[in-house]
Formats: sequence, C-alpha cells, structure tokens
Amino acid sequence: MKIDYNQIMQQEITSFGHKPKLVLHCCCAPCSSAVIERLREHFDITYLYYNPNIYPETEYNVRAEQFTKLGINIVNVKYNHAEFLSSVQGLEDEQEGGARCRVCIAMRLRKAFEYALENNYEIVTTTLSISPHKDAKFINGLGEQFEKMYGIKYLHADFKKQNGYLRSIELCREKDIYRQNYCGCEFSNNELN
Repeated sequence: MKIDYNQIMQQEITSFGHKPKLVLHCCCAPCSSAVIERLREHFDITYLYYNPNIYPETEYNVRAEQFTKLGINIVNVKYNHAEFLSSVQGLEDEQEGGARCRVCIAMRLRKAFEYALENNYEIVTTTLSISPHKDAKFINGLGEQFEKMYGIKYLHADFKKQNGYLRSIELCREKDIYRQNYCGCEFSNNELN
C-alpha cells in the first residue's frame, strides 16, 4: 500500500494548535523555494544548510548564496567535504539514488535532528522529498527512526506532491535562482559526463 505522506503532513500540521519551531534541512534554494512557501505560515522555521556532499566548495558557496533570493537567512554549517567522503567510502561507484545516496541523506537528516536537539526545536523535516529523484518513503522512514532516537517530532512530507517540484521551477525563474544540474557530490556530477 502506497503511503500518502502529503496527507499525513496536512493532518500533522492541523494537529499542532500553535506555530511550532521547525528545523528545515535545506539541500538547496531551488528545492527549498516551494517547500518554504508551503510551510512558512504554519511554523517558526530555522533553515539549516548542511550539505557536505556538495563538491567543489565553490559550488557549495554558490548554492548557499542563492538563499538570499528567497529572503531568508540560513544556518550554514561549516563545509567539511571530508566528512561526506568518509561516510560514503566504498560506495563511490554506486549509481545515483543507490546506497551512497541513502548514506548521504541519512547523514544530513541526522545533523538536522542533532541541531534541533541542541537548540530546543520541536520538529524536523527536510526539503529532499521535493526532488523527483529522491525516494519519499525512504526519507520519511529515516525521519521516523530519528524521531524515536532523538525524541523530536519528524514532519512527514512528500513535497513533490501538489506540483511542488513544478512550483520550485517557477519560483526559480521568478527570482532568478541558480539551478544546479547535478545533485551535489562529485560522483553524481561524474555521471553527467
């Protein structure tokens, strides 16, 4: 049975009764644009930019700068690509969307939960499910695991629903936001060549 994470998210949003503090892991401004539009009125959001997978560092910085076009300030975790390389060691030749990507997604979502725990946030979610290349079931399953580990609510989501991905493309055109042509790491970039 297919799970409707978008419907679950809507039910969760209406159950809060107040505007809770949310850590939103942001992979990039394009993916974040439509997600922010959807969540802004319901949450007090902190935008966490933690993506040590992005390579090279100049690309990481260009992507970080794009958030100003959305009118938001991000918490920019210090770039440490070696952290990513260490976590995916032995998985370099995996196909995009495979084991390497799952390790990368888990590493980034875990950091969002750690940040939320350290700074007294109520809820965590990520923009990653907006991508048509990312598995919402896997991402939400991780969120559920981390919710149990950290004792912080995970907001279920499949942001590509309700034309989320298409809306992100529109917003990028409207705001002249740079859209990258690869996920982030050198391995995903190499697949394009």
